[in-house]
Amino acid sequence: MQRRTLLACAVLAAFTAIPAANVSAAPSAPDPTAAKRGHVAGARTFIPDARNAEAVQRFRDLHRSRLRREQIHHFWGVEPAAGSHDGLTATHSVDTSYRVSNSADFTYTPTIKAAGSCMEITTVYSQAVGNEIWAWDWCGGNGPAKEVKMDANFLRTYTKSVNGRPAYSVQLVRTNASTNAWSAYLYNYTTNSWSLFYSKSGRDTSSLTYGWDIFEIYATRDPSTGNAYYCADAKNVVFESSSIQLRRNGAWSPATASDSPWQPTATPNPRDYLCPSLQFVRAGANDHWIVRQ
Repeated sequence: MQRRTLLACAVLAAFTAIPAANVSAAPSAPDPTAAKRGHVAGARTFIPDARNAEAVQRFRDLHRSRLRREQIHHFWGVEPAAGSHDGLTATHSVDTSYRVSNSADFTYTPTIKAAGSCMEITTVYSQAVGNEIWAWDWCGGNGPAKEVKMDANFLRTYTKSVNGRPAYSVQLVRTNASTNAWSAYLYNYTTNSWSLFYSKSGRDTSSLTYGWDIFEIYATRDPSTGNAYYCADAKNVVFESSSIQLRRNGAWSPATASDSPWQPTATPNPRDYLCPSLQFVRAGANDHWIVRQ
């Protein structure tokens, strides 16, 4: 994979990723073939302004550093290969109590993009925009196009409890191969159907041929502790992506080691993430991951 430089090869045994045997069984997820109906309530067009400009710029910086293959230490998850799918779905945890204490820091976790898709759907935690779900446009927009707040209405309509935490299900599907048209949906538990969040067609400008479903951070070191600020902020926060599925020839199936390898390594060193207490849980055969302390 060329998306990011591999982290340091020497992985301390004490910090190896936790195998699936140490976690509960995978949760159930909405039927990816359920009806599609209506639009996501509360979603609005993203309007750039002085307050959210830094969040947008940090997101672009993360992507540019991947393209330059710089040594970075802020992502982990699975990367479905190009040609392995034309749809991607997953269930992502949210924690409305999580507050980022440093104004320069951003947690984009979980974040998902299908290979070649026109959008990335990301869970955003920051001081600049608060706690939101973004649809980032990769087909000409190169920025967030839609946003929806993680408020009480969102939790009530688009989340259910997964392992004791609220989580929303997201689906990205290609609707027209000739124009590379894609649509992103969130599952509406009130109507038991998928609600449209964002649609776009065109050329994927991410310059990355594969997809991803990952934990990703933009972190600053706290000089008083030597750890990143988020390490203390997220001490009791669990980031989880479950029921990761790929669509092939019209059928959905769980992500596997052959089509969705762990990246940048299956056993990351938490010290590289400026948080020695971080645990990376491989909770399934590449279709379920958890990051926690």
